[in-house]
Amino acid sequence: MATVTSKTGLQQRIFGGTPYGNKTVHKYQLDTNSSGGVVDGDSTAALASGDKVRLGKIPAGFELHGALVLVSTAFTASVTGKLGFEYADGVDDTQAAADAQSRPYVPQDDDYFGAAFALNTAGRYPASNTAVRPVTLPKDAFLILTTGGAANAKVAAMDVLVEGVDRGQL
Repeated sequence: MATVTSKTGLQQRIFGGTPYGNKTVHKYQLDTNSSGGVVDGDSTAALASGDKVRLGKIPAGFELHGALVLVSTAFTASVTGKLGFEYADGVDDTQAAADAQSRPYVPQDDDYFGAAFALNTAGRYPASNTAVRPVTLPKDAFLILTTGGAANAKVAAMDVLVEGVDRGQL
């Protein structure tokens, strides 16, 4: 299982259209080339089942509400994905640190948004993990896609819109 980091990263922050509040949508994209490798990734190898792709950073203080996965060009047959986050510093949040900082415990979660996105079919897929509540990230995190089912061997394109409230640094 390889880890690939997209050099494209966070594409755009889109703020809500009302004069009140701070709802934000972060847009991330993933494109693969004809051999199935990540365009602008730090590896040229085709994505294999179980590979993790770091789509970009989600800033500290961002309260996660939901996500929408938009597959515009389907991946190879049987390719699925789970979408979540891991901390950029590689260190999980611990209960002891959470208690000391008077904030909720927020462990890394590789399927926070969902565990079975059908990347092999073009479509729009909303976050589907009903077992999680909104959380505010205590530090910068990578939005990660972990592939499953099969290796990708073709051109594919997807965008991910992560919505929430930008509360700023904790």
